[in-house]
Amino acid sequence: MEVAIRWLKKLSLSQGDKVLLLNAVTGEWWWVEHNGHCGYVPANYLHGACEEEDSDVDDPWQDEEYYGSYKTLKLHLEMLSDQPRTQSYRNVIMQNSQALKGKRILDLGCGTGIISFFCAQLSEPEVVYAVEASDIVEQTRKLVEENGYSRVIQVLGQRAEELQLPTKVDVLVSEWMGTCLLFEFMLESVLLARDLWLKEDGVMWPSTARIHMVPCCADREYSSRVHFWDSPYGLNFSSLKPMAVQEFFSTPKPDYVLKPEDCLSQPCTLLDVNLKTIKIEALERMSSEFQFHVDCDGTFHGLTAWFSVQFQNIDSQEQVDLDTGPFNPLTHWKHTLFMLDQPMQVRTGDKIAGSAVFTRNPIWRRHLSVTITWSITSPSQNTEQNGCKVFPIWR
Repeated sequence: MEVAIRWLKKLSLSQGDKVLLLNAVTGEWWWVEHNGHCGYVPANYLHGACEEEDSDVDDPWQDEEYYGSYKTLKLHLEMLSDQPRTQSYRNVIMQNSQALKGKRILDLGCGTGIISFFCAQLSEPEVVYAVEASDIVEQTRKLVEENGYSRVIQVLGQRAEELQLPTKVDVLVSEWMGTCLLFEFMLESVLLARDLWLKEDGVMWPSTARIHMVPCCADREYSSRVHFWDSPYGLNFSSLKPMAVQEFFSTPKPDYVLKPEDCLSQPCTLLDVNLKTIKIEALERMSSEFQFHVDCDGTFHGLTAWFSVQFQNIDSQEQVDLDTGPFNPLTHWKHTLFMLDQPMQVRTGDKIAGSAVFTRNPIWRRHLSVTITWSITSPSQNTEQNGCKVFPIWR
C-alpha cells in the first residue's frame, strides 16, 4: 500500500497551511482538502489542524454502522433477489467468457460472492480475488469451499484501503451503487483500488455510470402527506401543513416508485461518469444543468432521479446496460423523489430549466447533498417561476 500510494495525487503544502482531513487512508498517508483541492499528504506532516477540524467526529465514515449492516443476510437477500441487478453482472461475464480466460479478476465488496461465482462458473480466470470488509466474509469463505471453487476464488477479508495483492489485475468488478448512485460513496474505495491494483489497460465493470432525472407529478405522495391535514375526521388541521412539508419533504424519498405516466417530460441525463478515468477528488462536487420541455398538462410536484450503469464488452463495442429507471423492471434501488415545497401547474410547451449540484459532505463522508435550482417558463401564460432547494442525503 505504501509503495502504491506514492504514485497517486499528492498535495503541495506550506508550513502553517490548514487542511480538512477527509480520510485517514493509512497510518502514513491521509487524504485531505486544501483550498478546494484534494490529495494525499504524509500524515506526519500534519499537526493539530486536522484534529481541530474533526475533533468531534469519531468515525466520519461510519464504518462500524456501514459494515455492520452487511454482516447479516437482510441486505444480501435484497440484492440477490434483485433479478435485473444480478442478471446484468451475470450477462456481462457470460458475454465475455472467452476474453476472461486466464485473467486476474478483483471483485471488490463481494458480499456473499455471487459475482465471483459467476466469474468462476462462466469463464476460466486464473484467479478471482473476492474482497469483502464486513463479517459476512466468513460465510463467503464457506460458500466458496462448499461449492468447490477454492482453487479459483481467493476470499480476502480486507478493506480496499488495506488491500494487498500479489500482482495487478486485468478486471475490476464491483457492485458499489447506492441511493441516487452516489450515497455511501463506496465508489471512492473502488477508484482507490483501481488506481492501486488495476493494470493500465485493465477493464472496469461497470465501465460508465449515469444519473437521470425527470420532472414528475406525485399526487399520491403530496395528498397523503400534506392534503391529509385539511380535514381529518372533519376537523381543520390545515395549520399543520407547513410543518408536514418541512418534515416529509426536506429530504428525498429514496424508495419511491415512479410510474411512467407520471413523467411530465422526457428524462435527461444529469451526470455521465467514465469510471476508468474519473479522479477521486471529482467526487467532492459534481454538477449539471438540465432543460425539460413539458409534454402534458399536469401538476409539477418535484423531480425523480435514478441511475444506469454500463458494462463495456472487452472485445466488442457491445455493452450490457443496467437501467434502474421507471421504463425498466423495478430494482431494489427503486427511484429517488425530490419534492418541491409547493406544487405548480404546468402546461404542454412549458420549459423547466435549472441545475443540480451534488456536493459531498466534508465531514460525514458517506453522505451528500443535492442542490436543485429551477425555473419554469410558460410561453402560453407569459410567466416565469423560480426556486431552489437543498436536499441532504442524509447529513
